[in-house]
Amino acid sequence: HLVGGIGALCGAIIVGPRKGRFDPNHDESFDAHNIPFCVLGTFFLWFGWYGFNPGSTLAMHDVATAHTAASVAVNTTLSACIAGGIVFSLRATVLPPKMKDVGAFCN
Repeated sequence: HLVGGIGALCGAIIVGPRKGRFDPNHDESFDAHNIPFCVLGTFFLWFGWYGFNPGSTLAMHDVATAHTAASVAVNTTLSACIAGGIVFSLRATVLPPKMKDVGAFCN
């Protein structure tokens, strides 16, 4: 994580902010460009969690360790679904502007 973070920081410093990002005369807001790709990327990330999270148990050689890995996979599924559902519900009913925001759901 340290190497990736430092690499991202160096890239952000070299590239700099978007043109007009801090210009007070520039009113354009930054919106997601392609929601289907955002959803597809979320599914790719979610699929990767199933390799990383259950694999972090480091064993599946007997029934007990297989149950541990299965429990981790179930927790991975439930935590992502519940968190996404809460954010989607809050954005749709409580937080202004009250709208169904797929980008926030994926985030």
